[in-house]
Amino acid sequence: MSYPEPRYFGDRGQVSALFLPASPQPDTGSSSFGISYVAKQDNTNGEFGLYKIDMGPKAMGATEHFHRTISESFYVLFGEVRLYNGERWVTGGAGDFLYVPAGGLHAFQNDSDDPVSLLLLFTPGAPREEYFEKLAEYSQRSREELKAFRVRHDQYNTDTP
Repeated sequence: MSYPEPRYFGDRGQVSALFLPASPQPDTGSSSFGISYVAKQDNTNGEFGLYKIDMGPKAMGATEHFHRTISESFYVLFGEVRLYNGERWVTGGAGDFLYVPAGGLHAFQNDSDDPVSLLLLFTPGAPREEYFEKLAEYSQRSREELKAFRVRHDQYNTDTP
């Protein structure tokens, strides 16, 4: 294995770091499922998107699905979350990690009576914010509109309504 091809060709480096302070409230979601935008793809030049998910007790996450263009990784900060790895459900606790390459089936949910917090990493970066912000709205629309919305956001659910 080798490093990727260089993308920066200067000799001395550059001032280009970006500091984003934590938001006191989630950027979107509900009282039982909050999503904070740690680093959106437009903050990382499309390299990745990093999101913090805070789930209340017994909160539904995402049903079985896959992505065609992005990988998704899960890192549990605290609590216990049920993760589907394409074969079976596993329980992830603080420090546990699940990597799902493009095309990999996966799902997640909080079956416990306690809250859980985890990081989601999408690579390369994708504009997932609209998906998170409008999924509830599109879930109330027709099956065709919901499917088109999901496809537009590289979300292929295996349990299409």
